[in-house]
Parts: sequence; structure tokens; C-alpha cells
Amino acid sequence: MPLAGQASGGWTESSSALRLLHVGIRNTVGILTTDAFTNTNPVTTVIATNTSAGFDASVLGVLSGSVAFTRGDQGPNEIGGPDGQGGAAGATAGIVELGLFINTAVGNDFENQPAVASDKGPYVSGQGTYASQLYETSCAATGAVTYQTGQELYASVNGYLICDDADTSAIVAAANDFYRGANAVIMGILKMPADAVQPEIVFDQRI
Repeated sequence: MPLAGQASGGWTESSSALRLLHVGIRNTVGILTTDAFTNTNPVTTVIATNTSAGFDASVLGVLSGSVAFTRGDQGPNEIGGPDGQGGAAGATAGIVELGLFINTAVGNDFENQPAVASDKGPYVSGQGTYASQLYETSCAATGAVTYQTGQELYASVNGYLICDDADTSAIVAAANDFYRGANAVIMGILKMPADAVQPEIVFDQRI
């Protein structure tokens, strides 16, 4: 079932995976870390499969729709993707979820590349409603992930959105799937799962 409204290409021709429906705060406070341009996707091998429409393993760095983290391990005003350490056991101090990156840091061919030029990576924080083509489609605990309206969304260890699937005994048992395990921050509430008509999840942001 698609959202109401029309657009050329049915919203699928944008170079950004994150679509701003009702925007909260467009935030540019912070400097991008070096690995915001160089990390592999996925960041870890814990969840090695992501087949969503917004995912391209050949693109390095943080992606449009991926989670922006404080990166206290890199400096006092740095932001970027996850540190690659994963769940609670490997969590690094100073790394906390902030919001979602609007654009891919390295940019796209034949387009301006403002993040490369400025070391700034705009992200959305402070509530809002969004649609994203980038989200986890599998988890370490159960394999395939099933999204249902009303689920809480969190950051995965790869820095992508993932749902709190009841079949995984929530966050605690699936610490390898969720960034910082039992200390994970709620990123949003799912309003509409993706389907064959609309390859996006729609959610209210809660951070």
C-alpha cells in the first residue's frame, strides 16, 4: 500500500534513501569522522545481508538513511557511523545515536559533493516523520526480519534501522543485532512497513 500523493517514478528515483515527509531538525553541528567516508557497508559481519532498495555495498562511508552517531572516540565534535564494535559487550564510550543522515557522505556521480568539501554531514534529529529505503532485512538472531506497524526501531550494529522483533526476545537477547544491545536508543516507531508497491519503511522519529 503506497502513501497518498504522486511523484515521478513513485518516489524511487531520488539519489537519497531517506525521504523527509515532516522534517524535525536538519542538523549540521559536528564534523564528519574520517571513517564516515571510508567504512565498508555493512560495517560488521554480524549482519552481513541487507537487500533493501536503498543499500549498495559498493558505496563506502555513511549512507543516506543510516544512523548518525556521536564519535567521542575520534574527537569532541565528531559524528559518523558506528565504530564497528557492535553490541553491549563491545560498546565504546562516547558513541551514541543522534539521528539519520540525509545524504550519502561521499556523494553521487555527476552531483555536487558538499560533505567531501566541508566535512559536514547533515542529519535529521528532533522528531519528524520519514520514509527510508535503507533498513536491515536480516538479523543474527533469527535471520529474516519482519516489520510490523507499531514496532520500535533501533540502530543495528551496521548503523542501519532495524526493528525490535518480538521473535528475537527483544534487544537484550539480540545484542549482536542492535547497537549497544540493552542500552540501545529508540530511533522511531514504525508506521508502515515496506511492500512490493512501496519499498520504504515509514516511521515517526523518536530521537
